[in-house]
Amino acid sequence: MRRCPISVLFLISLFSVVSTAQEPVPATSQILTLDEAIRLAQENNRSIKNAMLAVSIAADQVAEARTYRLPSVSVYALGSELLAPVDFTFQRGIFGTFQGIGPVPAENTSIHTPLRPTFFGLTQAQQPLSRQFKIGLNLQLAKLNRALNDEEVRAQKQAVANQVKQAYYGLVRTESALEVNNESLKLDHELDRVVQQQVEQATALKVDAMDIQAKLAQEEYNQQTLQDALSTQKEGLNQLLGRDVRMDFAVGTIPEASSMEVDLEAARAKALASRPELRKARLAVQQAQLSRRITKAGYIPDVSLTVSDLSLANVSPVLPSNVASAGVLITWDPIDWGRRKHQLAERTKSIEQSENSVNEAEAQVLVEVGDKFRKLRQTRSQLHETDLALASARERLRVTMNEFEQMVALMKDVLQQKAAVQSATDQYHQALLAFWAAKADFERALGED
Repeated sequence: MRRCPISVLFLISLFSVVSTAQEPVPATSQILTLDEAIRLAQENNRSIKNAMLAVSIAADQVAEARTYRLPSVSVYALGSELLAPVDFTFQRGIFGTFQGIGPVPAENTSIHTPLRPTFFGLTQAQQPLSRQFKIGLNLQLAKLNRALNDEEVRAQKQAVANQVKQAYYGLVRTESALEVNNESLKLDHELDRVVQQQVEQATALKVDAMDIQAKLAQEEYNQQTLQDALSTQKEGLNQLLGRDVRMDFAVGTIPEASSMEVDLEAARAKALASRPELRKARLAVQQAQLSRRITKAGYIPDVSLTVSDLSLANVSPVLPSNVASAGVLITWDPIDWGRRKHQLAERTKSIEQSENSVNEAEAQVLVEVGDKFRKLRQTRSQLHETDLALASARERLRVTMNEFEQMVALMKDVLQQKAAVQSATDQYHQALLAFWAAKADFERALGED
């Protein structure tokens, strides 16, 4: 006669366990969807911001490299005072003797420079000519560096997006386990109450009540562990999103598994064209080639157009106060004792190293894409298997419940089937989340933005 309320309770528990993934989130919690989480991370994640600042710095370096094509103006100024007088003596006739004039100077002449403040000023303007080729190479090098930073931003965004997906799926997994645990805890509390009544009425043994209480204590411990894990995971996800780690939120539901979009060879081709690491490795080869060209350009003499102006004040009445000149300045180091030769050999070997790195990176990408592709296929198969197992467990519980109503099955049989449904439901949720986690890893392996 006392089986009827327990039967109704089992039916309610069954409905709760089966519909765990579809339960609406309480209105007090802000729902954070996966797409919204990724968007927030792309906008606010601190590592992404630093990578974008590196791109901005590289753009400034490109603009800086362009300025070296323009004329340079240098100004040197020296204000000083002589520590000892500068005296000049011109002997009689030192500049010659001329008819009608006589000797120049006509007599010994002394010029005295007093100790007073003096000024020396030099203004020089240079327009590089032959260095324009070297400047152009350095400008290309700066642009390659900016392109490398662009790829680093892409890589950082992909890494953060993958981290957000994995953290989000981990949250969903923990919340799912917590909901199943809560439903099981409710049932255990009700069972404890019913069994206690039966013990008092001498229709059940005290050991049955002790077993229920031990199970209840275990469920309460599991609940606290899951709640603590959920709080830690939320703080970690908030950190990834670049916001206050104390902000509370709830995650949405996970969609059903999607079909396989591409085959392995198409996936590998896409990864070889899109992976940021490969693009960076190929840009590194171009950098090494440019560095060799820059080193080779060191054999070219530096030729510049130069305009100079020298100004003197309070130095000597003999010296001119201003001297201006214009011409061509050539700077060249013809003897380097084999330095450039060794530098060229070094740059050539660096090119070979970079090319080897590209080949190794391509091989690693092919292996990684193959591995992620197979894992995704495995998780899809596992999801199909757990789906069938869950349907079977639900049907067995339904049959057992009918037998229990007809007093053919015992309560322990219903408990066993109820536990089997809980386990099958949890395994299905785990398989579904494992599928989406594997899909996130596969998308990152493809280099998708």
